[in-house]
Amino acid sequence: MNIAIFTPNQNPYSETFIQAHKNHLKGKVFYYYGSDAHIQLEGQQRLMPLYRYKFLRVYAKLFRKPSSYLWQQRVLYSLKANNIETVLVEYGTHAHDLKDMLRASGLPVAVHFHGYDASIDGVIKKCGNYKEVFAIAKKIIVVSKVMAHRLLALGCPEDKLVYNVYGPNPDFETVVPRFTKKQFVAIGRFTDKKAPYYTIMAFKEVLERHPDARLLMAGDGALLNMCKNLVKQYHITEHVHFLGVVTPEQYRSLLAESLAFVQHSITADTGDMEGTPLAVLEASAAGLPVISTIHAGIPDVIVHGETGLLCEEHDVEAMSKHMMMLLDDLELAKSMGANGKRHIKAHFSLKRHIDSLQDILYS
Repeated sequence: MNIAIFTPNQNPYSETFIQAHKNHLKGKVFYYYGSDAHIQLEGQQRLMPLYRYKFLRVYAKLFRKPSSYLWQQRVLYSLKANNIETVLVEYGTHAHDLKDMLRASGLPVAVHFHGYDASIDGVIKKCGNYKEVFAIAKKIIVVSKVMAHRLLALGCPEDKLVYNVYGPNPDFETVVPRFTKKQFVAIGRFTDKKAPYYTIMAFKEVLERHPDARLLMAGDGALLNMCKNLVKQYHITEHVHFLGVVTPEQYRSLLAESLAFVQHSITADTGDMEGTPLAVLEASAAGLPVISTIHAGIPDVIVHGETGLLCEEHDVEAMSKHMMMLLDDLELAKSMGANGKRHIKAHFSLKRHIDSLQDILYS
């Protein structure tokens, strides 16, 4: 089967789940990236021959076609030329932007929601509560139970909704944690919904009892500088290290030497929420206990007291106690990590995720 994947950006470092779709779906995948007139097909210079495009420009001008006419015709031509049989659109917002073209294509469409697109009130309103997207799509894919409830409340037909959590790259299952360092690792964008400052605040209290502990924070984002300033203000620069963007290989190395993964996800003032953070799945698959919050899809994949420790959003004190609990009891950390590795492999593998997605696209 020839599958077209549409995504607003090409290969962003934080969207490895989209790369998994691109690289692991069976059949021939055509990867379209960009928005509106900037849509491109990876590996091809043009969506349609230049002579045809010039003709359509004259035609559009003569008959006063809307500004969207040209880019939609370019994409439709490419879909037909490449014998596309089914379409996967990443993000509900992108599907809304492409809705007229998708409708005109007549192809079966699956729309994959990921997080902000199903949670930010302003975004949802701008997209007309996704009424047209729900009508166009054959299937609507969500990655958390909270997200499923939200879209059902917006009017998504229940028979179109599919719950399909991401799966971590199998390479993370090969990690063997050594638990040799009193070290916590956090990886993700420095954004409101990940509240990295709460992780720092919780870790500051940990240092009162464990002054030799360390926190490694990887990623980039709008709150990075603020978090660096907070660490300076607390005088804990020797204990908190900012690593910048790391590769999956580097992340696995960090997991192998750390005690636990930490992330204090919250619902931002805008309503922005996680889907199910892939970094959480990867850490658990690697065999590390996860210290996080009862937020979005996190409790769907982390079992409190068995594979990790979860607290309410904004409860910095509880997160701090959970960090100290594992520092005080290394065997508990090892046991939770081992439970997590088994749990993810049994219920949330990448193969299960891709097989489910494959069935959706082929049905």
